[in-house]
Amino acid sequence: MTRTITPRPRTLVLLLLAALGALLAGAAPASAHAALTGSDPAQGVVVQQPPARVSLTFSEKVAMNGDSLRVLDPKGKPVQTGAPDNVRGTTYAVRLKGGLGKGTYTVTYEVVSADSHPVAGAYTFSIGAPSRTVVSGSGPTVGGGVVGGLYQVGRYVSYAGYIVLVGGAAFVLLCWRRGAGVRALQRLVVGGWLALTAATLWLLLLRGSYTTTGKVADVFDLGLLGQVLATKPGAALVSRLLLLAAAALFIAVLFGTYQRREEGAEKRDLTFGLGIGGLVVAAGLATSWAMSEHASVGLQPGIAMPVDVVHLLAVAAWLGGLTALLVALYRAPAGTPVEAAAVRRFSRLAFGSVVALVATGVYQSWRQLGSWSAFTDTRYGQLLLAKIALVAVMVGLASVSRRWTGRLADQGAEGERAADEAGTEKESVTAAKPTAGQDTAAMGTGTADTAGQELATADADASEPGPTAKDSGDSRRAAQLARQRAAVDATRRKRLRDGDAGRFGLRRSVLAEAAVAVVLLAVTTALTQTEPGRTEQEAKAATGAVTAPTNGSLSLSLPFDTGGADGKGVVALDIDPAHAGANSLHLFVRKPGGQLFDVPEVKIALTLEAKKIGPLSVAPEHITTGHWSADGVQIPMAGDWKVEVTVRTSDIDEVTVSKNAQIG
Repeated sequence: MTRTITPRPRTLVLLLLAALGALLAGAAPASAHAALTGSDPAQGVVVQQPPARVSLTFSEKVAMNGDSLRVLDPKGKPVQTGAPDNVRGTTYAVRLKGGLGKGTYTVTYEVVSADSHPVAGAYTFSIGAPSRTVVSGSGPTVGGGVVGGLYQVGRYVSYAGYIVLVGGAAFVLLCWRRGAGVRALQRLVVGGWLALTAATLWLLLLRGSYTTTGKVADVFDLGLLGQVLATKPGAALVSRLLLLAAAALFIAVLFGTYQRREEGAEKRDLTFGLGIGGLVVAAGLATSWAMSEHASVGLQPGIAMPVDVVHLLAVAAWLGGLTALLVALYRAPAGTPVEAAAVRRFSRLAFGSVVALVATGVYQSWRQLGSWSAFTDTRYGQLLLAKIALVAVMVGLASVSRRWTGRLADQGAEGERAADEAGTEKESVTAAKPTAGQDTAAMGTGTADTAGQELATADADASEPGPTAKDSGDSRRAAQLARQRAAVDATRRKRLRDGDAGRFGLRRSVLAEAAVAVVLLAVTTALTQTEPGRTEQEAKAATGAVTAPTNGSLSLSLPFDTGGADGKGVVALDIDPAHAGANSLHLFVRKPGGQLFDVPEVKIALTLEAKKIGPLSVAPEHITTGHWSADGVQIPMAGDWKVEVTVRTSDIDEVTVSKNAQIG
């Protein structure tokens, strides 16, 4: 007989902790999902006159409070007045005091992006001439520290709890209805509900400190908690708690009324009702993530949020169902082992979930990356590649599990074999009527055979002439005999179950799948905390310097958003030959989808700040739809030129975007 070794629960716990530790060790202190794409004054510039205000432009809308945007003089004293204002679109500004002196000023910001994640940073500009400053240029560490680490743990536990809760319940309803009466599965699903509820409360308490001060002492600040409840992420967490109350009722019916009902029309109706109600609750819980994270901002949020809900439901059905199957294979009582038919039903459910994951994952990848290069050039793309590899490994292991499922003996056949063996053994033992001196080893081997011998001997003795257990009223002896019979049957069934090579192989392959799933969940959690590749590349394109290529021409791409109708787009500017002297400029204005369109006005200005030359204004001539050009533009000398393009899309909607370029 093949001997199976049941892994201890602490093995899976250690795997989970190891993956979680790797996740937290590689996480940045603050994962910003809204990127700073422009500023006025720009980073590192030297202006001759003190500006009246400082404005920052982000890749998406952000939430600010009175201290979110600060400007500090060279001695570290704040020089801003009043609270920041949303001047247009995604641009926010704060006014400065008058009469500012020369020197280097530091701009710091702490905001919350529209997808609920904190964003922090700092940069400097100078008035008159650069100077030394006592302000650290590293910027705030909002979202990091101890509170940041605790918040990441809460996010991981909330995802894990949701997956176990939804996937475990789906496994019972759709794959193995008898599992509703298995205590191990009941504990698994209830544990998932408890984990998700506790993690949600934990995140609600931490969020105020996580997005502002980052101090542990502020975790229980009721004032911060009140501010959180007024935000979109706070509302999402509260709605999740309300849906968890409905989930508690679902669990009570599933493991109470449902598991006590006999098979029939009434139980089928209850199964249908529980299935519909459970799907509504599970989708509602998934929506609490979709409405406050990546899917709620950026491109096509009306499509992205439902896709995100389907993606999370598919993950739960696959990984949560896999966890339930693992528990059923290892912890189900010997009298009710999981049948091959139930494993086959789960295999079909898992296949459908993988198909849904691939379809929704392709859309999400296109939406969050935007280009093939983002797979390797951004952290989000690299994590996504790791996730794809882990999914591929799990699919491979699942194919192995499917082969073992084909070899898994059906429970009905096992029961018949066990019954035949029990009857044959009892008949032979009873006929032999062993005496007290007979060697018990002759009756069989193993715990089940020894127990069977003792039980058979007791039956034989009870059948001999003399006072019986009934005549003597020895009810204790009768109860003992009943317990012995039950122990013999249970031990024999367990021995037969564990001796099945198909079941043993299936256990090992499912355990391997579960171990990979733990790591996959850690990578998925990291993805939700990482700035999307599309946003990262747009921020680099908007703020980074560009060097003219060796062929003598220069192309710049500057995203803009004036905040009005049709206010978003991209300016493509070509400078030829991009050397000192006469140059030709061609400017194209495109919508986000790539089609050319006209705007009322565009202007170009060139400034060589290092030599205090400029700005040199250029008024290009409109050629055709979305195309402007200017010839004979004189660039007096080579250097790092600041190229500014002003775009006006209506009478009141206007924005200036800039980028540095090495010309000559």
